[in-house]
Amino acid sequence: MNTEPAILTRGLGKVYRVAKKEPGLGGAIRGLFHRRYDDLVAVGSVDLEIASGELVGFLGPNGAGKTTTLKMLSGLLHPTCGTARVLGHVPWERSTDFRRQISLLLGQKNQLLWDLPARESFELNRAIYGIAVEEGRKTIDHLAGVLEVSSLLNKPVRELSLGERMKMELIAALLHRPKVLFLDEPTLGLDVVSQHRVRDFLRHLVEEEKITTILTSHYLQDIEALCRRVIIIDHGKVIHDGSWEEILQSFSGRKEIVLRFAGPPPELRGEEWGEPVSRDEATVRLRVPPARVTEISRRALELPGLEDIRIETMPVEEVIRRVFTGGKGNA
Repeated sequence: MNTEPAILTRGLGKVYRVAKKEPGLGGAIRGLFHRRYDDLVAVGSVDLEIASGELVGFLGPNGAGKTTTLKMLSGLLHPTCGTARVLGHVPWERSTDFRRQISLLLGQKNQLLWDLPARESFELNRAIYGIAVEEGRKTIDHLAGVLEVSSLLNKPVRELSLGERMKMELIAALLHRPKVLFLDEPTLGLDVVSQHRVRDFLRHLVEEEKITTILTSHYLQDIEALCRRVIIIDHGKVIHDGSWEEILQSFSGRKEIVLRFAGPPPELRGEEWGEPVSRDEATVRLRVPPARVTEISRRALELPGLEDIRIETMPVEEVIRRVFTGGKGNA
């Protein structure tokens, strides 16, 4: 039995040589004869190991190297160093068998023909991939039905909303039934309803089709809702690889206890109550170390007039900010 991961990289990196411009006319003339270069590291040394059928979140700030990594894994870029295998293939060799099994969807790039109905672009993709006419139409109709865009297939792409276009882009990316899917910001710019529908579709897709998927997104709700495993990259290097729970335990540092009272809340100060965060006419919010949540909650249950107690974790956005800044534990 073949146990090789669907995606495997070792020391994968990409460095660009960028011409260094010197100031002034003299610098420009010197640059014509003796050009100097700087090395711009887009991706440092990335080791990944992703199993077949796994959906992995890929996070990082702007310029961290996420899109560059996906382009190397899809074969669009040749790395400067390191190795990679996707479904047993070297991506940048771009073999026909490899290209038939992967798909890359860039949320900021259009692959559909702007002035034609989406169905005609799908027909072009069907012909390129050598998919039988009847099989292609069944796949298109099925995906369009799940994404609720069947009535829009014959409408010119330019007349579709951003959310509708993204759904059509998903159909185009999945028409040939890839085994590996790279998604770069698939919900970028979408409204809340469209984001929710795309997430539901991706969850269904991975569960039913077992497609190995790497998802990047600036909307942390996408990652939190879909991905059990999260890889975080910064300055071209992987700085964390694990579950959401591991990230929260390592970087959240505090939890908050929200107490609601029937009337004005009591003054809760001192070490025994943790750190007061806010107080209004009926509620008190306390920030406490995770290890003391049970102790303080039990003490709070004895307070007169208490109507409700709620325990909240640190917002995901704040946790990720702490990951990037190295803020662990109780800091």
